[in-house]
Amino acid sequence: MTVRTTRRTFLSAATIMAAALAATACGSPQETASGGGDSAAPVKVGLVYSQSGALASYGKQYIEGFKAGLDYATKGTNKVGDRAIELTEVDDAGDPAKAVSAAKDLVGKGHKIIAGSTASGVALQVAPIAAQNKVLFISGPAATDGVTGANKYTFRSGRQSYQDVVTAKSFIGDAAGKKVVVFAQDGAFGDANEAAVKAVIGGAGANVSSVRAPASATEFTPFASQIKAAKPDLLFVAWAGTTAPAMWQTLDQQGVLTSTTVVTGLDIRASWPTFGAAGSKISFLSHYFDGATDNEATKAAKAKVPGGTLDLFHPDGFHAAQMIVRAIAEGGDDVEKMITALEGWSFEGVKGQLTIRKEDHALLQPMFQAKLEGSGQAFTATAQKSLTGDETAPPVVAMKG
Repeated sequence: MTVRTTRRTFLSAATIMAAALAATACGSPQETASGGGDSAAPVKVGLVYSQSGALASYGKQYIEGFKAGLDYATKGTNKVGDRAIELTEVDDAGDPAKAVSAAKDLVGKGHKIIAGSTASGVALQVAPIAAQNKVLFISGPAATDGVTGANKYTFRSGRQSYQDVVTAKSFIGDAAGKKVVVFAQDGAFGDANEAAVKAVIGGAGANVSSVRAPASATEFTPFASQIKAAKPDLLFVAWAGTTAPAMWQTLDQQGVLTSTTVVTGLDIRASWPTFGAAGSKISFLSHYFDGATDNEATKAAKAKVPGGTLDLFHPDGFHAAQMIVRAIAEGGDDVEKMITALEGWSFEGVKGQLTIRKEDHALLQPMFQAKLEGSGQAFTATAQKSLTGDETAPPVVAMKG
């Protein structure tokens, strides 16, 4: 369900003990980073993510965010108590087979914590490996909803596709009776986005239809005419590939962008120029962009990330590091205790207040409505509205394993 524009895809304490447990489920990693094991041996953490391939830019942001988050959560020591955190980075190039092989190799070498997964296909293949080997797995930028509830060993440090689509729904308020059109290319990516909008926005009472274009299309006027004739209250655009600039230009020239609310996902900063003159006329659902938040975690991340500017997937890495420090501090080398330490934990990250839902390990987090101002290389993003983690919470799913 991931929206891309330039490439591809919720108890009260009955006893004093219960109250104490609830108290440990909040706070910052720094408050608990006193060490959870008796040994002074390093804690091995394996990071399997895209250093190369189509999602290399996403992977780069993830690892930059991770290292900034590790510095923040350990107060610059890269240690939990007396134990150093020893990182092993492996490139999966976005290939699930390579990721599975790397994860198995890391487990064989004694790693009890695996993180990364830039791509959804990778995350879905690594999650079962974590369950089979009883190691902690924290998926990264991979947005597939399937990671949530995959098994008790699997968590996520980024958002999921449902949170994207419910953010899109927020642009029209009460969806009941509203007309929504999905504009996407034929193929799996378009199918997934159309299905997501029908499930989330259609499920809230909207009438959802679609206008689909062949992936090979280069002339978009006929599709723009179909969209205008449908007179939607919301046009949801899910587009992948190099034809994005021409597509947006046509929608702009044919008056689509001024005839209805047009929503799409805000990708990494490098993609913003592809919107051209249409950029300032589009409403964006956003996982994150520089300036969306301003808290201690955000400041720490900006201070450590090269260039000092945060981008879409820096929070995913930063939050993963916070989660890992929490897991080690409370669990030591005991993976079951790591899981208990993370379930129900609330913490402040780059995006603001986040909570790991105990039932299925969904990461409840803020999402944003955004607008672009300026043009081309000079585009800047501003938040129009922030949605809380409760407002964007996906339905609870049964834990599969």
